[in-house]
Amino acid sequence: MSAVSSRLPVFPWDKLEPYKATASAHPDGIVDLSVGTPVDPVPELIQRALVGAANSPGYPTVWGTAELRDALTGWAERRLGARDVAHTNVLPVVGSKELVAWLPTQLGLGAGDRVAYPRLAYPTYEVGARLCGAEPVSYEDPTELDPAGLKLLWLNSPSNPTGRVLDKAELTRIVAWAREHGVLLFSDECYLELGWEAEPVSVLHPDVCGGSYEGVVAVHSLSKRSNLAGYRAAFLAGDAAVLGELLQIRKHGGMMTPAPVQAATVAALGDDTHVAEQRARYAARRTALRAALEGHGFRIEHSEASLYLWATRDEPCWRTVAHLAQLGILVAPGDFYGPAGESFVRVALTATDERVEAAVKRLG
Repeated sequence: MSAVSSRLPVFPWDKLEPYKATASAHPDGIVDLSVGTPVDPVPELIQRALVGAANSPGYPTVWGTAELRDALTGWAERRLGARDVAHTNVLPVVGSKELVAWLPTQLGLGAGDRVAYPRLAYPTYEVGARLCGAEPVSYEDPTELDPAGLKLLWLNSPSNPTGRVLDKAELTRIVAWAREHGVLLFSDECYLELGWEAEPVSVLHPDVCGGSYEGVVAVHSLSKRSNLAGYRAAFLAGDAAVLGELLQIRKHGGMMTPAPVQAATVAALGDDTHVAEQRARYAARRTALRAALEGHGFRIEHSEASLYLWATRDEPCWRTVAHLAQLGILVAPGDFYGPAGESFVRVALTATDERVEAAVKRLG
């Protein structure tokens, strides 16, 4: 077992514990803006759907119910602009982190294969490569990579941590490059419904993929848009051949979304009102935190979408973390997401209105 764990980096969040202790000692309590975990209630209609399906004594299927697949295909067409999405083009997964971590293994990758991801990125892309023994490779522009041995290319737009959005022209160019070189492209689009100063576009949009899903898969999650991080509700959409292979593998592995969560997902994807209400909450918190940080001497870069502000005082990130911890505010150091983030911190919008107001006051 240690042979596998030794391939992995130190779990980054453990390094933050001393700073969390400092922030927690503030007389008015900690304002935790470090982890992007939802704090607002699960919408009532989703809770009702979950409870209504609570009497589910039998095993669910890995592919999900027909109602779930209808919801997934309908949402992809309505929200992403995708065309002719069939049941074979969708697959539910048990939260997107599980998928990211185990995808290279399920694709059969290993020694001699390469997995690429953005230079500033969610750490689990690298973890997934290391778990199967593949070589992790980071990029600034994926089309400048050597395609030899490159088996999996991760995109992430809107980006975690930077909030950067790849526009339609960039996505189209990258998809064409990946297809030209036979590289499977997975696009992590979990923050797509949280665009602020840019309108995120999916790789499944016909203007990007040309109406064909060959070699292209999008990853979506209900954790952020519907406050369902605790439900572990996510799904894939795209290349039917790739998803069909993953379905067979996941059947053997028993990777089943619980039946009540499937019912909750159907309800969540069928309602846009709660998504708009949650967006409005995050927009207000974002406006308040951004103004307070800039007033405190920070510069905000990118951050045109997603649930974070990518902020810097042009100093080592851990110095910034320590400074804010003294104010009772906990943020994530930028080097969690790669060496290129060593002078930045990631500030999450996922705190209650009361805690955001406290942070604004302290920064002022």
